[in-house]
Amino acid sequence: MSRLEDLFAELCPDGVEYKTVEEIVDLIMGTSPNGDTISESPNNAIEFHQGKTYFGNMFLQHSNVYTSAPKKIAPIDSIIMSVRAPVGDSNITDREIAIGRGLCSMKGKKGLDTKFLYYFIDSYIQEIKKKSNGSTFESINTNDVKSISIPLPPLPIQEEIVLILDNFTELTTELTTELTARKQQYEYYRDSLLTFGDDVEWNALGDICENIASGKNKSRNDSGEFPVYGSTGIIAYSDSYTYSEDLLLVARVGANAGFVHRATGHYDVSDNTLIVKPQKGYDISFAYYQLLNMKLNDLAVGGGQPLITAGKLKQIKIPIPPLR
Repeated sequence: MSRLEDLFAELCPDGVEYKTVEEIVDLIMGTSPNGDTISESPNNAIEFHQGKTYFGNMFLQHSNVYTSAPKKIAPIDSIIMSVRAPVGDSNITDREIAIGRGLCSMKGKKGLDTKFLYYFIDSYIQEIKKKSNGSTFESINTNDVKSISIPLPPLPIQEEIVLILDNFTELTTELTTELTARKQQYEYYRDSLLTFGDDVEWNALGDICENIASGKNKSRNDSGEFPVYGSTGIIAYSDSYTYSEDLLLVARVGANAGFVHRATGHYDVSDNTLIVKPQKGYDISFAYYQLLNMKLNDLAVGGGQPLITAGKLKQIKIPIPPLR
């Protein structure tokens, strides 16, 4: 039995009670000051924040906008949650800030660890969003926030859960940092290794490939023995196949135009994808990395529906170093 399971068995063998935000949280709903109270200089005013969101995570914009109007102050180490689009995004502030009407502040009362509350809200975002209203600009009102139901296990259990999740958060951060560094390292060496000058032969891609043409498959079946490749990878399945060799595929049309991937085994190819078959002497793996590195999306033309033609692809110049 884990420590957490031991704590549950000891401290709440009959289950966990639930309380509403109104009962166990100090809640502050943000407000917006009048325009004539906002300036770009502190002058004994307090920095004012509106909710901003990037990549699904709450980000408090540290701007140089200040207000001298009556303010709603979110205390340090409180949860700041967006109550307007996108509803439910949250973070914990490291200082007191004045919050706008698009935000609210929550801090656990006695018996509720605020960090535990933060993790719960983060896991509960989809349910919180269901409380939102408004067809063009979603938002939730004060009563909806107050009615959110929160599990309230004993504090030792809350603290153990926070410890576990903090450890996972730290590990995730480390892995993300490592992945970013490895990606940068890969891109550096890829660009260095695939950059050639006049010391190697350059040929048009069409001259060193047996064929460059569009696929023909137009089916979109959800089942079948053989995959159908499209602009982003496998997009459908078929009961028959057309190809049974390694080929390079380039998205031909749409926002993904220029995306390169490699097909193996038995498969078919959709009509929105170009098939590239290198000649012998032009290593297919090398060709794959070359095309990946060439930003083929720049070849796409057209506004509403960008398009790369086989003719355009055939014309691009490719450096061909010796096989060995």
